[in-house]
Amino acid sequence: MGDFTSTLSVSASGLKAQSMRLRHVSENIANVDTPGYHRKVVSFEELAAQKDGGATGVQLGPVELDQKELARIYDPGSPLADENGYYDGSNVDLVVEVADARQAQRSYEANLRMFDQTRQMSSALMELLRR
Repeated sequence: MGDFTSTLSVSASGLKAQSMRLRHVSENIANVDTPGYHRKVVSFEELAAQKDGGATGVQLGPVELDQKELARIYDPGSPLADENGYYDGSNVDLVVEVADARQAQRSYEANLRMFDQTRQMSSALMELLRR
């Protein structure tokens, strides 16, 4: 049963990490038109190994701001515009964010399927042991 527990733990950590990743992607999408907004970029880290060498899982690493140059927007009527009529937009690319969201969603679904399969296997094993 320990293997089932560790597999469920790994799946749960993947679910949590992907849901947090999707949260940051949604924040990026929500701020696509926010002047001066830098896109948030996340990475994953392996959780510390268990003493028995069992499965560990993943967690979200530190959130970093994308240092890509901000878009320069020409709008001389904007209160944010400089003397030349430009202001800094955001560096969020909607195509990239939608692709990241789709990847996070599919990874979340894969972890959910793994969790469900492990649960079903555990239930089947318990049923066999009862006989």
